[in-house]
Amino acid sequence: MREVVSFLNTNGGELLIGVNNDGTVYGVDDVDAVQTKIAQRLDSNIKPSCLGLFDIHVERREDKRIIKVVVSAGSERPYYLTKYGMTSKGCYYRVGASCRQMPESKIMNLYKKRVLRTIANIESPDQDLTFQVLEIYYRNHGLTLTDQFAKNLDFLTPDGKYNFVAYLFSDNNHLTFKVAKYAGTDKCNLIESS
Repeated sequence: MREVVSFLNTNGGELLIGVNNDGTVYGVDDVDAVQTKIAQRLDSNIKPSCLGLFDIHVERREDKRIIKVVVSAGSERPYYLTKYGMTSKGCYYRVGASCRQMPESKIMNLYKKRVLRTIANIESPDQDLTFQVLEIYYRNHGLTLTDQFAKNLDFLTPDGKYNFVAYLFSDNNHLTFKVAKYAGTDKCNLIESS
């Protein structure tokens, strides 16, 4: 798992299961069970999720079956071992052919660069949005929606498309919301619910 984390945090790479470091091929007996175990361990022991960032293949070498795990570089760096969290003990990166613990400063720099998946930067599933109900709401409060409302209300992704926030406020979504209003910030004194 450390090797996979190091590939995710660097430029990707390949792991060969059934081949010694010196290149001697010894093979894998039960490839189906090993493939399943690898996928389960990577899914449950690495954060953020690395699903979709690795492929597991069975290959033949010297009449023996081996498993090749191909790992892509991840976009939500730093990746880390769940057990140790986002610490030097949990984060690894590649230097040549070696896997090394990541220094705290590198962890923080990668985390700062991470583009978090929030509803503000997730593209709306529908780009043909209308906002008649929002216009009525504004009008009832003595306000108007200008041509710049989408920009002013942060309804756009960085590349100028409607984001999921816009979708939630649009006439096009078919979602139901429960809303609660509290006095103060401790969520103890409920004032209104609908």
